[in-house]
Amino acid sequence: MIKRKVLCYGVILWMICFVTMAEGQTQLGGLPQYITQNPVGTSFPIKVGSKTASIVVDPDDWKGVIGAANDLGDDVRKVTGVPSIVVKSQQLSKGNIVVGTIGKSKLIDGLIASGKINVSTVKGKWESFIIQTVGDNLVIAGSDKRGTIYGIYDVSEKIGVSPWYWWADAPVKKSNALYIKAGKYIQASPKVKYRGIFINDESPSFSGWAKANFGGINSKAYVHMFELLLRLKANYLWPAMWGNAFNEDDPMSPVLADEYGIVMGTSHHEPMMRSQKEYTKRQKEIGAWDYTTNAENLKKFWTEGLERNKSYDNLITMGMRGDGDVAMGKGDDKENIQTLRNVVSDQREIIRKVYGKDPAEVPQLWAIFTEVQRYYDAGMNVPDDVTLLFCDNNWGYIRRTGPAKELKRKGGLGMYYHIDMNGGPWNDRWINTTTVPKLREQLSLAYNTGIDRIWIVNVGDLKPKEVPIDFIMRYAWDPNAISADQTDDYMRNWATGIFGKEHASEIADIVSKYSKYNLIRKPEVQDPRIFSFVNYNEADKVLKKWKELTNQAEALEKKMPNDAKDAYYQLVLYPAKASAGVAEIYLAAGRNNLYAKQGRISANDQANRARELFELDKQLSERYNKLVDGNKWQNMMSDVHIGYRQWSMPRENSLPTMTEVTPLSSPAIGVAVEGSTNAWPNAEVQAELPQFDVLDKQQYFIDVFNRGTGMIAFTAKPDKPWIKVSASGGHTAKEQRLYVTIDWKAAPEGKNSGNVEISQGDTKILVAVNMLKANAPLAKVPFYGGFSGEFSIPAHKFSANIAGANAKWKVLPNLGRAEACMGISPVTAPSATPDNAPRLEYNVFLGKGGNTKVCLGILPTQDINPSRGLRIAVSIDGGEPVITDARKGYVDTFNEYTPANLKNSLVLKPLPPLGADYALVSRRQQRRNEIFDNLRWLDVDLDVKQPGMHTLKVFMIDPELVLENIVINPDNDHPSYLGAPPIEHQTASTLKSKIVIK
Repeated sequence: MIKRKVLCYGVILWMICFVTMAEGQTQLGGLPQYITQNPVGTSFPIKVGSKTASIVVDPDDWKGVIGAANDLGDDVRKVTGVPSIVVKSQQLSKGNIVVGTIGKSKLIDGLIASGKINVSTVKGKWESFIIQTVGDNLVIAGSDKRGTIYGIYDVSEKIGVSPWYWWADAPVKKSNALYIKAGKYIQASPKVKYRGIFINDESPSFSGWAKANFGGINSKAYVHMFELLLRLKANYLWPAMWGNAFNEDDPMSPVLADEYGIVMGTSHHEPMMRSQKEYTKRQKEIGAWDYTTNAENLKKFWTEGLERNKSYDNLITMGMRGDGDVAMGKGDDKENIQTLRNVVSDQREIIRKVYGKDPAEVPQLWAIFTEVQRYYDAGMNVPDDVTLLFCDNNWGYIRRTGPAKELKRKGGLGMYYHIDMNGGPWNDRWINTTTVPKLREQLSLAYNTGIDRIWIVNVGDLKPKEVPIDFIMRYAWDPNAISADQTDDYMRNWATGIFGKEHASEIADIVSKYSKYNLIRKPEVQDPRIFSFVNYNEADKVLKKWKELTNQAEALEKKMPNDAKDAYYQLVLYPAKASAGVAEIYLAAGRNNLYAKQGRISANDQANRARELFELDKQLSERYNKLVDGNKWQNMMSDVHIGYRQWSMPRENSLPTMTEVTPLSSPAIGVAVEGSTNAWPNAEVQAELPQFDVLDKQQYFIDVFNRGTGMIAFTAKPDKPWIKVSASGGHTAKEQRLYVTIDWKAAPEGKNSGNVEISQGDTKILVAVNMLKANAPLAKVPFYGGFSGEFSIPAHKFSANIAGANAKWKVLPNLGRAEACMGISPVTAPSATPDNAPRLEYNVFLGKGGNTKVCLGILPTQDINPSRGLRIAVSIDGGEPVITDARKGYVDTFNEYTPANLKNSLVLKPLPPLGADYALVSRRQQRRNEIFDNLRWLDVDLDVKQPGMHTLKVFMIDPELVLENIVINPDNDHPSYLGAPPIEHQTASTLKSKIVIK
């Protein structure tokens, strides 16, 4: 009994220590928290009192391992105030941290030989390690160089040093004592072999920052990046290439990359380890970048590059594009394919000669980027040992899942992905606009379909993309460790790891929201005409969300400890507040444009607000560049991001077009109403509010405004007792908003009309009020719909979710514009027919029968399996399901679907016709398409036999589609960007009369 009590107390004590150090984090992959601040049993002491354990490393081990050991020693100092001394020795002594690589360290090999450690689970594996208490020592043993380094940095992070301590000034968590709980911790190999980033689009921000701090983009700058990658357990880098040459600008850069343990490559259009700049500065000597006319000189150029880099750890980019990251040749795909085949064949021969071995033994990739996808679809391929690097659409949606025919490929499949873009379809550079749920959905789709050899991510300037970089690198290690419903857990873990537990949930909320709001409409594609100012209070709601977020972020800043303020500004306050400012600039400009058209003098207030925000944006960037951490990030926030008129970056930030209104010389009334952009008394049609109905019980506004100087006095009188107005009149120098509602108890049954008379002196303006009081359905379950036209249903608000033979619909929290989306599990399920497909059902009330337009809002999934197709089906009640091509509205960014290219392709099928345009999709409006909207609308016409309650059914046909929203009967007379807000009706009307709506 005594032993049991002691054991229980010991377990309780260990749990207390565990929670203290883990600070509430949920375990999402990787090793569990093994650091405590109090001794538990035979735990190993890293720091006790004023003494720290020394770190012993074999002097013959890899330089990168020795460097990481030195970093750990300094990390102990950062945490405790006392460093761990690093000792280079091949002799073991008690009380030390022993680090080393299996087969490279005599220390580790001796422990293996003596039977003190068993490394069979990691030996010979890729990038794995063990951390084990052995007697009086702690052992960190890696299967290879990076495995050991990862093990060392794993300890660093768990004692309280974030991988972002340098790149985001993340505060170090201080401790007076550090222990490692006794045991053996085994880290298996990563699921994705090569995991890395591409520094791209680096001017003016990253290049300006590097020049100010290091004299240029050189090894002094890169060593910080190498360390970050390794602390994130990443291993691969495409270096900056806008006028930069990694290997030549600073010859120490490749040397140090290799010492650190970073696998180097070159971008998708820079073959054979040669940067574009290396060619452009030799262009006169080499000649044209044209393999059909200048093959020998290009082969010589490539050979020299490989000779220079052959002793380093490289992943060689194969093939070629045109000079400057454009398509090669004169546009004839067949000629280009043959040229590419010759290029790859000759490049393989160069590899054979330079390396002196079979090219199959040298890691290579072929980037299937933009037009190269057409070549692949037309039958072009490369040897089986070369990794096929598939790409996204430049805006974060993968263009292909892993083709079944390639899944056994020796070189495997990889992915080039963008969280930053400079180029078509449009720039997306300045700020983070990518949410973790979106990343998880797309990367999971890639991984589960076999794309697991390489993940290389275009991160632009690296900052301010810290959050998506962090998530991608951690997720790549084990994609199975973070499910769709754990993305909130990841965000809280991320915030806890940098800021501690106290404010982690709120920080996670702010960061999740600003990126989500940016994804709804990215800053570079903002336009004053996007959101509606007159329908559904859409613009007001958008503005309210941004203001609430800004207020939340500003309030929390005041609670941040001093050592966290710089990190908080970089990671939370700046991106949230600056994003909100840009969004509000365009909302203010849009409101100015509308108010000026209506003659409101308050249009000038909106213009002034936009100008204030424009100046605030400058101040926020200046604070980032000059005030954070003593000018450390000078120039880092230099991207132009306001005033885009084409895809490329403008020369300078500029405000949208706005109009100044000159007031009339005396007070003059004007009236505007919800649902219309007109203004009275000058409009030719009568003012009319949208229809009221007893089911939705709407409230609509009337704006009474002044068009001149001075004050206006007005009255507002309804002509029916059941019409209620929030005020009977007023006095205003600028404008006053009135609200109109219906007294439904007093209202007569059926369709009825009335007016509200707005008067100023002799000027009288009648505003028509139309209402409908009719029986609601006697539904026993919640439902959507109504009498007044357009309504929407969030996809996750289904009434039934019926599994299919091989798959089911699953809620994907926080994905998309609203609370959640619906996706398929598993995404590798076979295609289905409606009779065996998983389906979602929705209870809907339709006030009219006949033709009914149903619009399915799906995420813009690309044509990921073109030979099969991309389909979804919908039906009403027991009607025949209508299978629709889910590529309707697909933006052909890379001109794949031209008649000529379709003729050449072995797999592509023509895109479906768009059909008639309607306001919800607004295809003819500037900057409106599925990419910029982050949503694709599929419209289907269904025949509804009669008004009343119905069951809408949505069937999976192909498994990769994600359903976000459903809009029924889109209203072209009341257009909006987001669609009518959803209204879920819970109870039925108690009205006795039966009203038939015609």
